[in-house]
Amino acid sequence: MTLCCLAQYDTALLKPVRTIRGDYADFTIDNLGNFYVLTQSNQLKKLSPAGDSISVYNDVKRFGKVYAIDATNPLKLLLYYKDFGTIVVLDRFLNVRTTINLRAHNLFQVKAVSQSYDNNIWLYDEQEARLKKLDEEGNLLVQFTDLRQVIEPTPSPTKLVDQDRLLYLYDPATGLFIFDYFGTLKTKLALTGWQDFQVVDNKVFGRKNGVLQQYQPGSLQLKEFPLGAGLAGIDKLIISTRYIYCLRGGAIQVYSF
Repeated sequence: MTLCCLAQYDTALLKPVRTIRGDYADFTIDNLGNFYVLTQSNQLKKLSPAGDSISVYNDVKRFGKVYAIDATNPLKLLLYYKDFGTIVVLDRFLNVRTTINLRAHNLFQVKAVSQSYDNNIWLYDEQEARLKKLDEEGNLLVQFTDLRQVIEPTPSPTKLVDQDRLLYLYDPATGLFIFDYFGTLKTKLALTGWQDFQVVDNKVFGRKNGVLQQYQPGSLQLKEFPLGAGLAGIDKLIISTRYIYCLRGGAIQVYSF
């Protein structure tokens, strides 16, 4: 892999758009630009792109600490509580649609979950080393081959993304694995140690040691640039096609490029 400057996201070219102040511990966005923010007191709020409050979900602590929030579909939000093995599905007003007790379906070691293109749920069952798809009732729809038969060492992913008929499975220790919908391993990339893994327009992004890295599978070219003083000390970074969103000191900062 060769390296080159990622000029499109050069921090010198970033323009501050707004700062959404609060005591936020985590956040994500949907494809309409709405924010889903988790406060330090474990209250979940939905905010408009301008930062105005839309809805609040107050029962967020019922199953302990939220491990992951997936807002891929703006009409449906997934909350994953890893310690309790529970997925809570909310509607766009943050009302509960359904709750899935994974342990009741014999799923005891699940670290990564994701919404699927057809509004079902992907997850990685570490106990069986299989990617599986469930419906909203927790019924098994699809399961792939035991990955212990095809990958060594077996991954322990922290992130699972379904985009453009591909499944991206990311493990910071072993790298990125890309599958098709038939469970065939298409690509394995040694992109290790990334924080904030995400997929945007068939490119993968991650943050590592103060550097934002981008790779387009098949290009053999890893693009990167230092985040610089302007984005120093951030806790989380999300990229969209128009903006970069950063969580720092409990506030969300939005930049355009």
